[in-house]
Amino acid sequence: MEEIFSMEFVQNLGWGFHVFLIVIMTLVVRFIAIRILISAGKHFARTENIWDDALLEAGRPAVSWFVLIMGLSIAAGVTNSYVNTQLLSSANINLVRQLTIIAVTMFFLFRVVTFVERAKLQALKKQPAETGGLDATTVTALAKLLRLSIVITAILIALPTLGIEITALLAAGGVGGIAIGFAAQDLLANFFGGLMIYLDRPFAIGDWIRSPDREIEGTVEYIGWRLTIVRTFDKRPLYVPNAVFTKLALENPSRMVNRRIYENVGIRYCDAGKMNSIIDAVKKMLQQHDAIDNSQTLIVNFNKYAASSLEFFVYTFTKTTNWVEFHGIKQDVLLKIIEIVHAHDADFAFPTTTLDGIDPLLAHYSRGKNEGES
Repeated sequence: MEEIFSMEFVQNLGWGFHVFLIVIMTLVVRFIAIRILISAGKHFARTENIWDDALLEAGRPAVSWFVLIMGLSIAAGVTNSYVNTQLLSSANINLVRQLTIIAVTMFFLFRVVTFVERAKLQALKKQPAETGGLDATTVTALAKLLRLSIVITAILIALPTLGIEITALLAAGGVGGIAIGFAAQDLLANFFGGLMIYLDRPFAIGDWIRSPDREIEGTVEYIGWRLTIVRTFDKRPLYVPNAVFTKLALENPSRMVNRRIYENVGIRYCDAGKMNSIIDAVKKMLQQHDAIDNSQTLIVNFNKYAASSLEFFVYTFTKTTNWVEFHGIKQDVLLKIIEIVHAHDADFAFPTTTLDGIDPLLAHYSRGKNEGES
C-alpha cells in the first residue's frame, strides 16, 4: 500500500486533477461566453445596424479561441510547477499568451472588416449608392486596405515580441528590397495601376467599358491589386493587368447620360415638294415622343442631294441609356418616320438610273432586241 500511495503518485494525482479542473473550467467559460454572444446576436439581428452584427459574428470565434488558448496556457503553467521543463517555462508561456492576444485581435478585426464589406455590398445590390456615396468598388478597395493594414500592424507588433528588432530587419532588407524592386517592376506597376483605379475611379464593378486602343470591351466583374477581370459580351473572362489602364484611353458607356439616334433618311426626287412637310411632321413627332429627351439637341433637317435621293437627317437623344430599351425606342421612331413619309404620299428612294435624250430609233431597236431575247 505504501508503494501504491507513494509521494510521487499523490503528486501526479494532484497534478492531473488540477489540470483536469482547469480544462473543465475553460470549456465551461467558453460555453457560457458563446451562449451569451449567440443570445446577443439574436437581439441585434432585429436592428438594421450592420456593425453590431459584424462585431458579434467576428467576436464569436475570436472569444472561443482566446478562452481555449488561455485556459491551456494556465494548464501548461500548472504542469510546469509539477514537471519543470524548459518548453513549459514561464517565459515561453507568457510569449504564447502575448502572441495569442495579437493573433486573436488581428483575426477579430480582419473578420469585422470582411463582414461589414459583405453586408455593405449586399445592401448596394438591393439599393445602388447615390451620387458621391460609396459604391461597390470603393467599399472593396477600403476593405482590402484595412485588412492589409491590420495584418501589417499585427506583424510589426509581433516581431519585437519574438525578439526581432524592426530597425535591424529594415536595414538588412534595404539592399534586398532594391533587388526585389527591379525584379518585381511589373508587379509594382500593376499595384500602382490598381491604386490609380481606386483613386481616379474611371470605372466600377458592373460598368461596361471599352478601349479604342486595345480590343478590350465588356463588363467589369472584379478589380484587384494586380489585375481586373472584364467579362466580354460573348461571356469570356478577360484578365487585364492594371498597369495597362495607365497607358490607354478608356470609354465608359455605362456613365452615358443619354443615347443618340442619328439616322439619314432618303426620299425620292419627285417628292421634293413634300420635304418641308415631312421634316416638320418628323420633328413634331420627336418632340411629343415620351422617350425622347427634349432638353438635349434635336435636329431634323434636309441635308444632302444624293445620287438617287433627297436626304434629311434625324439627330436626337433618348432619355434611357439602357442598351435594350434604346433599340426599342429607336425602332419605334424609325417606324413612325415610315408612317409619316407614306402619310404624305411620298416614298423612300432606292438606287435608280434615268436615261434622258435617247434617240427614238435606238430606243425602238433596244426594245425589239429585248423582246427577241425574251
